[in-house]
Amino acid sequence: MSVSPHLTRRGFVLGTIGLSTAAILSGCATKGTETKGDATNGGGTPAAAAITLQSSLSDPLPKKALESIVAAYPGDVTLNTVAIEQFRAQLSTYLTSQNPPDVLTWYAGSVARDYAKNGYLLDISDLWVEKGPAASYSTALKELSTSDDGKQVFMPTNYYWWGVFYLRSSFKKWGVSEPKTWEEFIALCDTLKSKGVNPLSNGVGTTPWMASGWFDILNLRVNGAAFHRELLTGKHSFDSPEVRKVMDYYTQIVPYFDPNMTAYAWQDAVTPLVQGKNAMYLVGAFISQNITEGDPDDLDFFSVPVIDQSIPVAEEAPTDGYFASAKTKNVESTKAFLGYLASAEAQQKFIEAAGSSNLPTSPDVDVSKFSPLVQKGLKTLADADQITQFFNRDSSDALQTTADAALTKFLAKPQEVDSILKEWQAAAQRVFNS
Repeated sequence: MSVSPHLTRRGFVLGTIGLSTAAILSGCATKGTETKGDATNGGGTPAAAAITLQSSLSDPLPKKALESIVAAYPGDVTLNTVAIEQFRAQLSTYLTSQNPPDVLTWYAGSVARDYAKNGYLLDISDLWVEKGPAASYSTALKELSTSDDGKQVFMPTNYYWWGVFYLRSSFKKWGVSEPKTWEEFIALCDTLKSKGVNPLSNGVGTTPWMASGWFDILNLRVNGAAFHRELLTGKHSFDSPEVRKVMDYYTQIVPYFDPNMTAYAWQDAVTPLVQGKNAMYLVGAFISQNITEGDPDDLDFFSVPVIDQSIPVAEEAPTDGYFASAKTKNVESTKAFLGYLASAEAQQKFIEAAGSSNLPTSPDVDVSKFSPLVQKGLKTLADADQITQFFNRDSSDALQTTADAALTKFLAKPQEVDSILKEWQAAAQRVFNS
């Protein structure tokens, strides 16, 4: 479920300023930690039956952090970690199998809603009622976690922001600073290119969804959050004048991308940024987990500048967490574990151990203890008028596939944008009609 088009920063961030990783990670499959004992679901019900957690958090630090959280849980949980792209491809199979994992990592919003519509997700509404572990969560988070029939089916545990990340030391070396307008941004790209630096890093090889990051933010800047959400639910055409205008701005920045971007996954594109070969990277705050050397305060970011002053400022803040299979044979144990993951203690420990720049959803976590980068991220979201998720989170994984095909083709042949948009709309229409 996407955030309501009328949800403002007060409805999302100030309601969750006490909210406060990323599931967009990769790595190798492994079996994790198993611990045994007794637990309760917060209502005093024994919950000692064994359950399985299927996780896509496979980068070393988040993986290790989740292992430690599971190990500290006084119940019997087996953790299985799977690389993100494999997890994404197999998620439907997990949920439709006769013996699915009890709990799975993934996303709030329309993705969870779509699985719930098909009857795959466990109703955990009782965890959201008075005295439940999620009872103090914001209305916005509850909305994101609610299915079309009004049941809560998701437990959000963290969210993060997207921005244009860079290294302060590199900007200082090149004698440049953060741009405040779109014109200044283009001028900055020109300056950097004249110095032999690739202005923009990107990784659209095995992670083609990265091309949607720029599409999302440019659509938010050109047409606004309401249009963006409506477009992703089939109410507008990808072959419309509004989207064509978005692509005009996208075309402006194509010459500034690293020419090797099609050979990179998103993680690979971090390396030339750290090496000073590339200057900036529009990416989620999860990038901080892939910069493990040097001064941790060297990493900084700015928002893509406003293009149209009449358009309310929107930022992307994808929300992650866990849902459970409707087929779980251990409902009480599953709910007890979800309640544990929802706790301030578990979230604080996970974010610190993961070296994450994510923001916790529990209002009881003390966010003042987090890094200056996270504090800046909080302010960015607090200053935004609207909050969105990410392309597939505000639409579906099926529509994301159409975006991957269209936008990677566009990056290779921007002069063919007209035919690409026509093809994109035809592909999207097939998704909406299916």
